[in-house]
Amino acid sequence: MRKGIFLIACLSGFLATALGAFGSHGLKTVASDEMIKIFELAVTYHFYHTFALLATALAGHWLSSRLLDFSAYAFICGIVLFSGSLYTYVLTGTKVFALITPLGGMCFLVGWLLLAATVWNHRNENVFKK
Repeated sequence: MRKGIFLIACLSGFLATALGAFGSHGLKTVASDEMIKIFELAVTYHFYHTFALLATALAGHWLSSRLLDFSAYAFICGIVLFSGSLYTYVLTGTKVFALITPLGGMCFLVGWLLLAATVWNHRNENVFKK
């Protein structure tokens, strides 16, 4: 297990929960329905990729690869760029932040491909056999 990645995933889960609660309760009186939906999308992807980070950290117990580390870094960058830019856009109303969002989406895609490559590279070992 990669403890540092696991710790970041735990903190990311805390932050996603806190921001989700804020979005559900604190934004209703100050943001439009469209902005609330955008905020909810940010929280949803934040959570999905927090779980991906947890899986990546735990996979480190069985799989030892720099690709696994790079996968985690891509997920972290994706959370910051994708969800972070949407959070910032909703809270500030500044559209330039929404332009960063696709970069975060690309980071998510790269993270998943790197995670798959890690598994692929270990396919011939007894890692996945009982």
